[in-house]
Amino acid sequence: MNKMLKKLFALLLVFTLVACTTNDTPKEPTEKKYNVAYLINGNLGDKSFFDSANEGLTKLKNDGRITLRTIEMGGSDSDKPKWLSTLYEVSESEEYDVIIVGTFQMPDFLKEVATEYPEQKYIIFDDNTYVGNNNNVMNLMYKQNELGYVVGVLAGSVTTETSIKDINPEPVIGFVGGVDSPVINDFLIGYIEGARSVNPNVKIDTRYTNDYVDTAKAKEFGLSMIKDQKADLIWGVAGNAGNGAAEAILENGKAWFIGVDSDQEATFSSELAAITLTSGLKNIGNSLIWVFDELDAGKTYWGTEISLGLSDGGVGLVTDKNFDKVVTADIKAAVTTAIEAVQKGTVKVSTALGDSAADVATIRESVIP
Repeated sequence: MNKMLKKLFALLLVFTLVACTTNDTPKEPTEKKYNVAYLINGNLGDKSFFDSANEGLTKLKNDGRITLRTIEMGGSDSDKPKWLSTLYEVSESEEYDVIIVGTFQMPDFLKEVATEYPEQKYIIFDDNTYVGNNNNVMNLMYKQNELGYVVGVLAGSVTTETSIKDINPEPVIGFVGGVDSPVINDFLIGYIEGARSVNPNVKIDTRYTNDYVDTAKAKEFGLSMIKDQKADLIWGVAGNAGNGAAEAILENGKAWFIGVDSDQEATFSSELAAITLTSGLKNIGNSLIWVFDELDAGKTYWGTEISLGLSDGGVGLVTDKNFDKVVTADIKAAVTTAIEAVQKGTVKVSTALGDSAADVATIRESVIP
C-alpha cells in the first residue's frame, strides 16, 4: 500500500511540474491580422493617390498583416451614388476592421455612414473636412509645408544654374496654386522659405486659378510667368488645373515644370514628361503602412487628424528620371541636406495652418518679381 501511494505521489508531482512549465512558458506575441476594405472613388491605374494607397495596402497584405478587398467604384459623376451605397453595404456587412477611403470627394459620404455605424473604424486620407466629428474616423493628412520647403530648395538652387538647359540667369520661379486657401498656401510658404534659404535674392511669381480644373487659366499664367518675368521653373499646385502650366512650358520651351502629389512625369504624355523636372509627393502608401505599424504598437488615433511629413515618409520628392539626369550633383546635395535638416528638426518650416499660421500675404508680397 505504501509503495502504491509513493507511485501515485510521484506521478502527481510529474503532472504538476508539467502543468507549471506549460503555464509559465511565455507565448510568442501575436500580431493582429486586420480585415481591410479599400473603396476607391475612381479606378486603379491613375499612377497617383489610388495606386499609391493600393501599393501600400498590397504590401501589408503580402506581409500577412491584413486581408484586403479593393473595390473600384468609378470616378464619374454618374458613379457617385455608388460611392455612398457601397460604403453602406461594406459597413453593414460587419466584415472589416478598417474601411479606407480617400480624397476631398468622399468626406460627406463618409460622415453620413460613419455616423450610422459608430462601431466601425474608418480611415480617410488627404482630407480633414470633418476631423473630430466622428470618433471612429481617422483623418490622414500630410505636411505640405515641409514638402514645399524641399521643392523650394530645389527650385531656388536651379533657377540660376545656367549649365542646366532652359535656365536663365534671372532668379525667378513660379507657383500656380488652386484656391487661395490655407492648404494651398501651406505648400507656398514652405516653397518660399526653401527657395530663400539657398537664394536670398529669389523672386516668386504666385498666382491662383481659384479652382482645380481650369487648365486654360493656368496655361495663361504660365506663359506670362515665362515671357514677362523670365521664370524658369513653375510648380503647379492646383490639381488638374496646374497641368496648364506644364502646357505653357511645352509651348514656350524655356522653362521646367514641377508636379505635385504624385509622380506626374509618370502620368504625363512623353512630351509633357520631358519638361517635368520632378514632383513633390504625398506618399499615401507609406502613410497607410505607418498607420498599421502604429495600430500594432497599440497606438490609435480614431477621431483625430494625423499629419505626416518628411520624417514619417509621408511626403517626399521624385529623385529618379529627369531629376537624376538633369540636376547637378551640388544641387542634389543641397536637396538632401534640406531633407535631413527638416527630419532632424534643425529646420522648422512655417505653416499657413492653425493658430501659428504665418502672415502669408506679407511674405508672398515680399518676393514678387
